[in-house]
Amino acid sequence: MFENFRVFETEFAGKKISFETGMMCGLSNASCLVRYGETTVMVNVTMSQKPREGIDYFPLSVDYEEKLYAVGKIPGSFLKREGKPTEKAILVSRVVDRPIRPLFPKDMRNDCLVVMTVLSVDPDYSPEIAGMLGTSFALSISDIPWNGPIAGVSVGLVDGEIVINPDAEQKKNSKMSVTVAGTAEKIVMIEAGAEEVTEDVMLDGICKGHEEIKKMVAFIKGVQEEIGKPKYQFESQEVDHDMFEAIKDFAIEDIRFALDTDDKNIREERLAPVIEKIHAKFDEVYPEQSVMIDECIYKLQKFVVRRWLLDDGKRVDGRALDEIRPLNAKAGIIPRVHGSGMFTRGQTQVLTIATLGPVSDSQILDGIDGEESKRYMHHYNFPAYSVGEAKPSRGPGRREIGHGALAERALEPVIPSVEEFPYALRLVSEVLSSNGSTSQGSICGSTLALMDAGVPIKAPVAGISCGLITEGERWMTMVDIQGLEDFFGDMDFKVAGTHKGITAIQMDLKIDGLTREIIAEAFEKTRKARLYILDEIMLKEIPAPRAELSKWAPKMLTLTIDPEKIREVIGSGGKTIQKICAECDVKIDIEDDGRVFVSAIDIDNARRAVQVIETIANDPEVGAIYKGKVTRIMSFGAFVEIAPGKEGMVHISKLENKRVEKVEDVVNIGDEIVVKVIEIDAQGRINLSRKDAIADIEAKKNKQ
Repeated sequence: MFENFRVFETEFAGKKISFETGMMCGLSNASCLVRYGETTVMVNVTMSQKPREGIDYFPLSVDYEEKLYAVGKIPGSFLKREGKPTEKAILVSRVVDRPIRPLFPKDMRNDCLVVMTVLSVDPDYSPEIAGMLGTSFALSISDIPWNGPIAGVSVGLVDGEIVINPDAEQKKNSKMSVTVAGTAEKIVMIEAGAEEVTEDVMLDGICKGHEEIKKMVAFIKGVQEEIGKPKYQFESQEVDHDMFEAIKDFAIEDIRFALDTDDKNIREERLAPVIEKIHAKFDEVYPEQSVMIDECIYKLQKFVVRRWLLDDGKRVDGRALDEIRPLNAKAGIIPRVHGSGMFTRGQTQVLTIATLGPVSDSQILDGIDGEESKRYMHHYNFPAYSVGEAKPSRGPGRREIGHGALAERALEPVIPSVEEFPYALRLVSEVLSSNGSTSQGSICGSTLALMDAGVPIKAPVAGISCGLITEGERWMTMVDIQGLEDFFGDMDFKVAGTHKGITAIQMDLKIDGLTREIIAEAFEKTRKARLYILDEIMLKEIPAPRAELSKWAPKMLTLTIDPEKIREVIGSGGKTIQKICAECDVKIDIEDDGRVFVSAIDIDNARRAVQVIETIANDPEVGAIYKGKVTRIMSFGAFVEIAPGKEGMVHISKLENKRVEKVEDVVNIGDEIVVKVIEIDAQGRINLSRKDAIADIEAKKNKQ
């Protein structure tokens, strides 16, 4: 029945991996089942027979599907089935998309779909890497035109040593988490997070990863030669050469004039009449080819920008290749929020707002990677007005999620631990205007917002991008690329870090790969630019985190109690803890290990709640002063609750520093009063004194 079933096995970074094909999914263009340890990922690739009409791009979709059955979990949602992709799944889709996309024919317009379905997960064997390898394998043996194969690895740094495809335990102790993809000759994708790793160490890890990649690429090529299908002869949508040359001769000088400005608004104002002029002339010459004319206009702009760079060393806005656009940093510009920072680079501007909350505000995750929650969240918004367009908001797309994750990854290494700073943190970066590298602007703005909020970050972080133009063996890099250099260039190499080293990398590429020399130059240019931004711009605006939190931020106190006492603090049905929260106007979170987090806008309320919790969890101490509530009145005194379930008696003689005829002359039921524990008798009864508490408080004030 399965006469075409084949299994191909090899060793990958010292571990066995196999690719099965011919038994499942017989109607897709190609399918494979990757077995890597006990991780199993099914990959299917399909392509439409005809090109999609009216588009000027290659319509590729890459989906990474997380199935919770892969880790033995039932979805936590009401519907009990997987819904829209998680942010982690979207990020993996992007990581696989970026290395394969440049290797498809530029003139193909057929819809192409890659679907990676995770069937089972072994924590020591990455399903993301298995999905990337399966994608390369399936595309290579399919009839879909593609100039692969590629392969990818995960690179870690454990105890100072580079580790390829680290297992779960090694990942916990790794100082960097880098995904590298490449062909046999070049690097085509880098995605990295690191704990201030130096450029030399990062480059060494990337190159060692590439050595392992070369072996896998050779293996997949061998399989392709053995069972690969002939590639489909698609209908080329390449720009008509005669049309392009005619438009070039007609409009090149107008295009040069339109592009020759550092102001995006002026450029677009100049381009609009030129585009109208071109269509007015050529729509009649080439009827029903409006899309192709637009593509020629795009190609002509690209031609002008690239010739300026390659032949004249000239950038659109007149800057030198290593020159950064004008910079500005502002901290604390929004009132009442917990922290704010705005970073401007040329016409790119990002405002970040920092919000602090109790640890219970951490995000709950329901994925397949074992991560259950995160207390630091970064969200990135890219509204239409930031690029001067009039489009309604439809919520975050893959780009917004990817850029937010990049900023989150860049700042995560400097966020203090929960023991040092017991808060959940949410940063929201609002792109106010965009002309290139808003993700790196959000990193700079977020550092300003964190410092303005008084978060004791370990070091400030800045981000910058590096571009690339290639022609044959010629190549040149430029720092801080703006929109046109991104659109018409070959690379957007984003690097974020501190004075000490790199914290994040994301590389978007439009060509078939980078050499070690190009990567090394990009690292050096971004390092110098990063240090300049930190020292000359950001730290001059705010040299260190604020000494105090905003008055609008919750104040947090922590304590540790005996885990056996947690039940008493919570009380039956949560009554005790709810009562403390209501009476003290606080929020309380209790961990299983006995750590208690108390948050309140008013620090005195938090202190009072802490005292109540300590009183419940520990026996009251003689000499301690409490604020309690009068619960009962007798002729001989008043009973005062100093904590839920903890009550003592104030004898009438201990109410005032003078003779009291009647208890009600001093206190009534429901009154809150300060009391001092003066005795705990043999039966555990607590005797209190109001007059001694007042005397002690007055004496303390007089000393101050």
